[in-house]
Amino acid sequence: MNTQLLHDATFYILYGCIALALFIAIERGLFFAYTRRQARHLAEALIQREVQQSGRLPAALAERPGLPVNMIEPILAQRGRLDHQALEDLVDTQYLATRAPLARSLWIIETITTTAPLLGLLGTILGIIDTFKALASAGVSDPGQISGGIGTALFATGLGIAVALLCVVFHNFFQDRQERINEQLKIVLIRARGAASSPAQAELAEELSPARLRQA
Repeated sequence: MNTQLLHDATFYILYGCIALALFIAIERGLFFAYTRRQARHLAEALIQREVQQSGRLPAALAERPGLPVNMIEPILAQRGRLDHQALEDLVDTQYLATRAPLARSLWIIETITTTAPLLGLLGTILGIIDTFKALASAGVSDPGQISGGIGTALFATGLGIAVALLCVVFHNFFQDRQERINEQLKIVLIRARGAASSPAQAELAEELSPARLRQA
C-alpha cells in the first residue's frame, strides 16, 4: 500500500472541500440576500389597497422570478375561488414547498464539518506510517527527518480542523439566515392569503377581527 499517495490524496480532498464550501457559501449567500430582499418588497406590496382589491402583484415584482413570488402566485391565482379551509391548506402547502429550496446544499457544509477532521486525522496517521517506513528502510541517520516527517503529517490534522471550523461558521450563519427568511415568508403568506380571499370572506374576517369585536 502506497501510504505516501494516500497521504497526499487526503490533502487534495481537503483542498477540494475548502473550494466546495466556499462555492456553496457564495451561492447560498447570494440566494438568501435576493430572497430576503424580494420577500420584503412583496410584504410591502401586499398591503397596498390596489393589490388587496385586484389580487395582482405589481409588474415590477411579478416579472422578476424568485422563491417568494413563485410561492404566492398560486395563492393569488385562486382569488375568490376557494373557501377558507381550502385556502388555508394551499397556504400551508406553499410554505412547506419553500423548505427544500432554502435548505439546499446546506447538508454538504454540514457533512464537510463532520468529515474534515476525520480526513485530517487519517492523513496524519498515513503520514506517520510513511515516515516510520522510510526510517525502517534507511535507518535513523538524521533526527531532523523524523521531526520533519511527523510535522508534515500533523499538518493534515490542522488543515482538517481549520476546514471544519470554517464550515461551522458558514453553517451557523446560513441557519440563522434561513430562520429569518422563514419568518419573512410567513408574513408574505399571511398577506397573500388576505389578498386572495374573496370580498365576502375579507368583509367577514374584518367583522370577526378582535378590534371590531372589542368596538362592538
